[in-house]
Amino acid sequence: MVEKLISLEDISLPDFLGVENKNIEVLKESFPKSKIISRGDEIKLKGTTQELIKISEIIQDLIGHYHKYGKVTEENVKNYVAEEASHHLSDHSETPLVFGIHGNAIKPKTVNQKELVNKVFANDLVFALGPAGTGKTYISVALAVRSLKNKEVKKIIITRPAVEAGENLGFLPGDLKEKVDPYLRPIYDALDDMVPKEKLKYYLENGVIEIAPLAYMRGRTLHKAFVLLDEAQNTTPMQIKMFLTRMGPESKVIITGDTTQVDLPHNQKSGLSESISILKDIEGIGVVHLDGRDVVRHKLVKEIIKAYEANS
Repeated sequence: MVEKLISLEDISLPDFLGVENKNIEVLKESFPKSKIISRGDEIKLKGTTQELIKISEIIQDLIGHYHKYGKVTEENVKNYVAEEASHHLSDHSETPLVFGIHGNAIKPKTVNQKELVNKVFANDLVFALGPAGTGKTYISVALAVRSLKNKEVKKIIITRPAVEAGENLGFLPGDLKEKVDPYLRPIYDALDDMVPKEKLKYYLENGVIEIAPLAYMRGRTLHKAFVLLDEAQNTTPMQIKMFLTRMGPESKVIITGDTTQVDLPHNQKSGLSESISILKDIEGIGVVHLDGRDVVRHKLVKEIIKAYEANS
């Protein structure tokens, strides 16, 4: 944690800070991990270097706004916070998330993939919706690996519901995890691209990276973790509620799914669409829709998706 003092010289404090310091309260709500204290003609900041840079830039912008217009409102503060976040995130969307094991830069390639990256930086919970091949899971795994490498989280947890997509899990050997592991192969493939083999083995054996069926999440609190729920269209309303309420302090959560590919029994409602509808007005939750334009697989996959969409 670092500290910084900002002096408010030649400024009318009521016009700058707002009634009962409301403008400072808006800043505090926008940066809950940092301390922002207004005392006399000084503002004291305490937090991480990265956050203090952002807060300082916003305050300097507000000081400039005050000298130009003579007053700062709560709406002004919100606008400058949003503007700074947008600028900060657009830089991230162009920067490699991680470098693959062969040195290749892994970063978003399409407009909607960039939006996914931006939404994850701006929100602690993000829904990424779209058909197969749009990169929603791959980019999500890259974001998780990035956070682990940057020590922003202590572990990565990747999960999905154990739902039979035309196959019968009961005929597969082993316990529940062993039965579901083959269905998690795309996750393992993504990790293989991003983490050296021996390091990945160490992470998996020591629980730094955990890949498990959704049922294993019940009763847990996922603290300081980057959590990915994949194939969420196959969760029931109760399952996705259970998962969402596992979210602990300093955690990031991405939920991916394709609402057109539900493998639940016909009489069973998918929890994914319902949860988005219920949570749509909560601040701090982002939703990204990917489509055929984001497909980065074989060129025919785009045409296949288009044909199915036209026929639905």
